[in-house]
Amino acid sequence: GAGGCLRMGTLLSRQSCQARLRSAEGMSLAEFLYPALQAYDFLHLHQHHGCRIQLGGHDQMGNIMMTGTDVFGITVPLITSTTGDKLGKTAGNAVWLNRNKTSPFELYQFFVRQQDNVVEKYLKLFTFLPLEEIAHIMEMHAKEPEKWGPQKRLAAEVTKLVHGREGLESAKRCTKALYYSSVEALEEMSDQELQELFIQATSAELMLEPGMTVLNLCRKANAIPDGPSGYQKITDGGVSINGNRVTNPETVLILGQHILKNGVSLLRVGKKNYYIIKWLQL
Repeated sequence: GAGGCLRMGTLLSRQSCQARLRSAEGMSLAEFLYPALQAYDFLHLHQHHGCRIQLGGHDQMGNIMMTGTDVFGITVPLITSTTGDKLGKTAGNAVWLNRNKTSPFELYQFFVRQQDNVVEKYLKLFTFLPLEEIAHIMEMHAKEPEKWGPQKRLAAEVTKLVHGREGLESAKRCTKALYYSSVEALEEMSDQELQELFIQATSAELMLEPGMTVLNLCRKANAIPDGPSGYQKITDGGVSINGNRVTNPETVLILGQHILKNGVSLLRVGKKNYYIIKWLQL
């Protein structure tokens, strides 16, 4: 019955619909019916649950438009990636508030990487900082742009808001460990932080044997190929442990240097292959 009440002309006359119909990809029936289904969904929520406000991104304006004197639609500016693409589930680049989907470190890094032309707007949108303070931050930035002051403040404020002070500390620890090869930061990291930071890393549990060398470690972790090419990989400088390059395959592993106080070694082979080694019964 609802279909008879909806006019085709209203949907077809919308600018978003016209643009899609003229594009090379065209418009699917699902896309065309989407505004009608969303409107009916809201009507149901309004009638049965007393819902009066619908909130959505700026691109949802056409879907949120409705009639009635006692209901409201609010749209918020869209946040785009540094390349100008829309962020979201469909695009596959969503930034989540859930730690299991976006770690505090990833959230922090997302905001630290924002460009100068949007950082002031984001400080106003995503933080509760007074406007005078934001203006002061931007003035300082004009004098010392190399310090990335607004970006760091934005990242800190948002991470603290979403994950609390401990979440912010976690993000800073991970940043120091990954980008500044900080052994101190690595030693303080929990198993959860290591897994979050090195998502693609292979984890291995090993027993430390007397006289165990860098070469032994790399082979037991299956981090290098067998034979001369694996040996060569180390001598060529392709292996680092806890952020320090090791070029002698026969170097014997030392507690406190190659093995951190938390019983972990972070092995890197090449630029991006990480191995988290957990030492048993130290």
